[in-house]
Formats: sequence, structure tokens, C-alpha cells
Amino acid sequence: MRPLEGITVVTLEHAVAAPFATRQLADLGARVIKIERPGSGDFARGYDTRAAGLASHFVWINRNKESLTLNLKAPKAQEIVAQLVGNADILVQNLAPGAADRMGLSHEALCDTNPGLIVCNISGYGPDGPDRDRKAYDLLIQAEAGFLSITGSQDAPSKAGISVADIAAGMYAYTNILAALIERGRTGRGKRIDVSMLEALAEWIGYPMYYAYDGAPPPPRAGASHATIYPYGPFRAGDGQDVMLGLQNEREWAAFCDVVLGMPDLATDARFASNHARSGARAALDEIIYSVFDGLNSRELIARLDRAGIANARVNDMQGLWDHAQLKARDRWREVSSPAGPLPALVPPGQSPQEARMDPIPALGADTDAILRDLGHDETAISALRADGVI
Repeated sequence: MRPLEGITVVTLEHAVAAPFATRQLADLGARVIKIERPGSGDFARGYDTRAAGLASHFVWINRNKESLTLNLKAPKAQEIVAQLVGNADILVQNLAPGAADRMGLSHEALCDTNPGLIVCNISGYGPDGPDRDRKAYDLLIQAEAGFLSITGSQDAPSKAGISVADIAAGMYAYTNILAALIERGRTGRGKRIDVSMLEALAEWIGYPMYYAYDGAPPPPRAGASHATIYPYGPFRAGDGQDVMLGLQNEREWAAFCDVVLGMPDLATDARFASNHARSGARAALDEIIYSVFDGLNSRELIARLDRAGIANARVNDMQGLWDHAQLKARDRWREVSSPAGPLPALVPPGQSPQEARMDPIPALGADTDAILRDLGHDETAISALRADGVI
């Protein structure tokens, strides 16, 4: 039995943040009913066609779910939503600000008829405050949260290569929902959860915030290198291949000087005697490092780093990740069904390959008729709803 078997989630979701949260719940066994717009569905379905004709974002975060199409502007559709939510354990939504409340789907409106219901609202800025009604997309929140100010090169800021604000919000929604389920087990009552993308990403940026505490200069943008620890980042070997390496303490610095560089006396050079000193003297230290690295190919460099006990990594591209030997050795790949046929998918972190739920990625509206039959609608009623544009 999976941990959340018997738990029903109704979700009015699109894009990344809420779908990412609900997929985690589905991975643990929850029944997730995803309500989508008839004809088009979650707009993330149309982001691209890179995954065998399907959208890469959608494939990633929508397996293990059921798709129900409803025109939420139709009164009959709202009756169906109310019926679903009345029997659900969790309602998740990341609609436009205020939209769920206008449909009567706030926790306050629902808790009398379903006192155990957990309602999780995901938004850009939260339900109150001066920015509550602002639209929010991932890159905009990266800007608002200061993420862009610390990411990129000295010449220009850079966005993250993934939807980091959406993912942060989705993970906080997921963990808060799990905590609410535990709380409900003690009290019998559900609760309202409000997760904002701004607050989620701001929490993740705690270290640079405190580094710049009380008006201190913020960490400089340092590309793929660490902003305040050095050497810690990518270094090019003599064959043109980049190797990522990182030193965390003075013991590792001494081993690096001795085994990797072959310069044991460098460890006591006053110019580089602490991380703070090394970080401030990067140009001079780079010259010394590359006087050695230029004469080594990447395999030789990695071998020296391994002998010295210095953490290192290959700088993989996406194909390198697909082909990663560690993921294969640990049997982390499975296949899931989809409207385009079987697709590979990673087993969720923390779950064993044997227990992982890897059910299909749903076609738009694939489960509409079955869900409506479960709610008591016969074939005539379902046909009428379809004819009226409700489903």
C-alpha cells in the first residue's frame, strides 16, 4: 500500500507549480483528478512538442493523474466541481488571483460541508498585500526575488535553466499538504494553505540574503563558479573538457596543492591561506592552477582529484544525463504510457523502483466519462453535458 492511497485530490491547475505539487501526491498513491479546459486543457500541453509530440513540461509533471474536462464558466460544471470537492480530501489550485474564490472554492466556503478538506492555493505573491493581484510567471518571480541579481556572469544576469520559482512553490505546497494531512489525523479538521512563489524562492535565497545582511555587498555573479568559495566551479583541462571541482576546507586545500597541483608549499602561501583570501585572489590563483591543468587531459585531472579526495563532477549535457551510468546502475528508469506511446520516466526520489507508481500521462479529458459515471451521471446525461459544451 502506498502512503496516500485512499486520498483524493481535486486540482484546478496549469503550468508548473501546482501540477508539480500534485504529481508528488500522485506518486505516493493519491487519486489526482485534474480539471482542464475542454478543447485546450492545461496550457502547458502546448508549450512544445519535444517529447514524442507531447510537451516536455506536461510529460514531466502530469503522470499518475486523471483528466476531467470542464468549462468552469458553466453552472453545471460548477455543480460537478462542488460534488467532487465535497468528497475530496484536498483541493489544489493555481488559477488567476481571486478566480477560485469567485467560484466558491475558498476554504471558508467549503469547510462547513467538508470540514476535513485541505485547500492549497498557489499564487505569485499571496492572497493579500499590495501585489496580491499581479500576474506572476516563473521568470518574473526570479527577478522579483533577487535571483537574477546573483545568477549569471559579471557582465549580465541570467535566469535559471529550469522553472526554479515554480518548483520551489510546488515543493512547499506538497510538503505543507503532507503536514496538513498529519494535522488532520490528530484534529479531524482540514485547513487552508497559501503558498506564494515569491516567498518560496525567497526562502531558497536565504544564504545570499544573509551574506548581504545590513547593507553588505551581495555575492557577485560568478557564472558556474561559486560566488564566495574558491576553487569551486568548472575548470578546463588540456583537452578542452570542463571538470567541476570543489574545495570546502583547509584540509582539502592542502591535499589539492600537494596531490593535484604537485605544489605542497602553496598550501601555506599567505596569499591563499584561507577561503576568503583565495576567493579574493582568484586571478592569481587561476594562473597557478592552469599552469598545471593545461598539461592534463580531463581523465588525468579527475584521477588526480580522486586521489586527493577532492569532490569533482563531469559537466554533462542533457544527453549525458539520459545516459548517466549511476541512474542506470540504480535502476531509476521506468516507462510510462502516454497518448504518444511509452515514454521513459525517472522513479521518484526516495522511492524504490519496486514501489514507484508510474501510471499514464493522461490525454485531455481521458477520464471525463468515467469520473462523471462515478458521480451518478448516466450516458444520456453525459452526452447532454458534452452537447452543451460543459465537458
